[in-house]
Amino acid sequence: MCLIGRRESALKEVVNKFELAKFSVYSLDVSKRGQVSEVFSEILAAHGHVDVLVNNAGVGYFAKAELITDEQIDQMIDINLKGTIYCAQEVIPSMRERDSGTILNVISTAGLEGKATEAVYCASKFGVRGFTESLLVELGDSNVRVMGAYMGGMKTDFWDGIYERDSIGHLMDPEDVADILMANVMTRTNLNVDQVVIKNRIVG
Repeated sequence: MCLIGRRESALKEVVNKFELAKFSVYSLDVSKRGQVSEVFSEILAAHGHVDVLVNNAGVGYFAKAELITDEQIDQMIDINLKGTIYCAQEVIPSMRERDSGTILNVISTAGLEGKATEAVYCASKFGVRGFTESLLVELGDSNVRVMGAYMGGMKTDFWDGIYERDSIGHLMDPEDVADILMANVMTRTNLNVDQVVIKNRIVG
């Protein structure tokens, strides 16, 4: 298993939390094309191939469309959209060659419908949705699988600086979402799950 992320310290926290025995940690800013190529070259050299790529990097800034800054726009497009494309580009050739593998793009329900104060965030996620659906067509004549995951809010650090911790208690547990996604990523004969939608349960 390879864990890739911007902060190595955060990756090691995951390793310790889940007591992962066999793992490799790679520090990477997915918005930097050169870094992406370098890290994936290291991974392919060390492990031979990638069975499942999970594109999960994301950042969000929420305000009225006219108030989003240039820097915030660049970060959301560069990380959410371009980062997903860059990482997928690195594994597709070897997956095509092996005629095997899965690309899971974690997108968000913001890739399904527009939302107030999320215009640019939604734009980045709609972009990932378009990329994902196009990959499904491009790889349709192979055994390489592509899945888009559209989920609502989860109790993660994503909301730090946006909402207080006590205001996100009703959101989904990321472990539950991960269980659902991994169950659908499993290879099954004559069956392909190309998208999963997971929404927060509204009580009352």
